[in-house]
Amino acid sequence: AIDEVVVTASTYSFGKSDNFKTMDALDVVMSGNSCGDIVAALQTLPGTQMVGENGKLYVRGGESDECQTFINGMHVLVPYSTNTENNTVRGRFSPFLFKGINFSLGGYGGEYGQALSSVLPMETTDVTTSDKLGVSASLVDWNVGGTKAFASSSLSFNANYTGMGLYDAMFPDRLDWTRPYGKLSGEAQYKAELSSATVLKSYIGYDYTSLGQHIDDRSLSLKEHNIYANATLKSNIRRGYSLFTGIANSSVINDIDDAQIRGDHYHNFRNEIHLKAEMRKVYSSVLKMSAGVEDYLRHSTTRYEKSHYSLDYNLLAAHTDAQLRIVPQLFLNLSARVENANYDGSWLLMPRATLSYVPNKRFQLSAMLGKYSQTADDDYIVMSGKNLTQSTANHAILSMQYEFKKTLLRIEPYYKKYHHLPLITNGIYTADGYGTSKGMDVFIENHSLIKNLTSTLSYSFNDSERLYLDYTALRTPDYASRHNVRLTLKYKR
Repeated sequence: AIDEVVVTASTYSFGKSDNFKTMDALDVVMSGNSCGDIVAALQTLPGTQMVGENGKLYVRGGESDECQTFINGMHVLVPYSTNTENNTVRGRFSPFLFKGINFSLGGYGGEYGQALSSVLPMETTDVTTSDKLGVSASLVDWNVGGTKAFASSSLSFNANYTGMGLYDAMFPDRLDWTRPYGKLSGEAQYKAELSSATVLKSYIGYDYTSLGQHIDDRSLSLKEHNIYANATLKSNIRRGYSLFTGIANSSVINDIDDAQIRGDHYHNFRNEIHLKAEMRKVYSSVLKMSAGVEDYLRHSTTRYEKSHYSLDYNLLAAHTDAQLRIVPQLFLNLSARVENANYDGSWLLMPRATLSYVPNKRFQLSAMLGKYSQTADDDYIVMSGKNLTQSTANHAILSMQYEFKKTLLRIEPYYKKYHHLPLITNGIYTADGYGTSKGMDVFIENHSLIKNLTSTLSYSFNDSERLYLDYTALRTPDYASRHNVRLTLKYKR
């Protein structure tokens, strides 16, 4: 019902947009810096920061794990492939399996939790009616994918092998590889329209990574298995209500020989089960509401030489969102999220609000305030004696967007205040860390310079300081670069 306007403050929608169609699956593959990687393509946007050869998403002065990925609304525990230091990692997911990507740089609603800086929700494609098959090959990458259509359902798959052996032989680097990087991965999704009002979607992805590298006097050998699966059901029920239910499981197994010294062995197993249910209701042309509950069931086991730990805990959360049209040109989104971490028994209440003024289709002005939380790394929780409360961040964002005839301009100043970051105090992890991150993002997209040419310019300024982990004083983290400028040119007939 509230379909007269789409508020895009601090969010970039790919594959579907009421303004410019910024990026779809083909655009991700053709992006000059991406090599078909969704994460690399996202790094052309303002607010993201390049951190050497890392390859992960760092948003507005936050660490990479402060950006969380969701597929069909369900959480992904580890969205990246693995590699050794000074080598780029990649995102795990093929862009061709998704119809839309909404990248939020902050200020998101109560539905999403466990993300201090940003969220990356991705929606898989709908039921298709035609069969497809595609193959591709390069010096380092071999890929095959396709779709089989049925009467009211479809099955899609994608298989990929990445091997750096031939490339390293032709273009040797300074690293001493004993086993070149190799990754075998596959994805599949099944979609079915059970009725005109009910849609079932399921997704499964698997990655196996293997590599060996000679470092000093040791021969590091790494093997990782990463499995992710989810199933969701959406149904429109009586009197305008819609119901969403979902379950997801993430499992990551790491085994490293000669991890730190010759002859040692490191083993880590992480597992997360995500359960979620949400109800939505459009009450009138001025009010739309949603409410939901979810639970994260987490397990972690780590063994290194004579040390060992096993950690189990769950995060129970509930949220409610209300979208209101105050007057025809003024919109208010109010939400609240409450979370309980059972390892320390703490409760958190996180209110969030967005006020948007949209006088016409060309101009938007939005102000956002909100509180967000995230648990610390499992190792830190164990080393604190399970007394490490969740870290929190307060967001304040002002977003201004104007669309000229063939140019889109967006300017967003922001401020983040961090509390309860993990900090080593007298050899023990405590929740006494803190920090700030402030800056401004500028995004310009132009379609007028040359026919069929799209040019984008993004600039980000960030001033970030933290006292956390093993820091002894408030300082700028190594990953928080102050200035980031990106220019992209794309010619498409």
